Amino acid sequence: MNICVFLSAADLDDRYTVPAREFAELLGRGGHTLVWGGSDKGLMKVVADGVQAAGGRLVGVSVEFLAASARPNADEMVIARDLAERKALLLEKADAVVIMVGGTGTLDEATEILELKKHGKHTKPVVLLNTAGFYDGLHQQFRRMEDEGFLPLPLTDLVFFAKDGVGALAYLEESAGLQ
Repeated sequence: MNICVFLSAADLDDRYTVPAREFAELLGRGGHTLVWGGSDKGLMKVVADGVQAAGGRLVGVSVEFLAASARPNADEMVIARDLAERKALLLEKADAVVIMVGGTGTLDEATEILELKKHGKHTKPVVLLNTAGFYDGLHQQFRRMEDEGFLPLPLTDLVFFAKDGVGALAYLEESAGLQ
């Protein structure tokens, strides 16, 4: 399965890097392909290293203004003109999406993917990997949106909140009929 992962390119501490590495190794050992922003920095590098070391493939989609940070030994690397094209290509190349910890770029990618799903523009499973409770506040906000009628479909149809990589991958494989 081609699994798009949205995440930070920042250098982060062990409470984020250790679970990210573990998830990456699960992907690689499972024979999955990582589709990601293509960066060879920070948490993006940690995940790409883990997938590649465990035997998985790497498909990167970088963007022109970040091309100098693109991973040189990815199995495939595409350079998009801008962030909008990058997001479209990432979704196009993916069978499923995992949103890991990140900043404003990750949040932008997550909300666009969820908005497209809400409107039926894709039906790919989306997992929000809530490492170290990073997305607890967002989960609470989504529940409020659902409770107060802002979501036209149940939250569980829109996104699955996973506490760890094992749960995230199990959900994706079940959604794809691989279990």
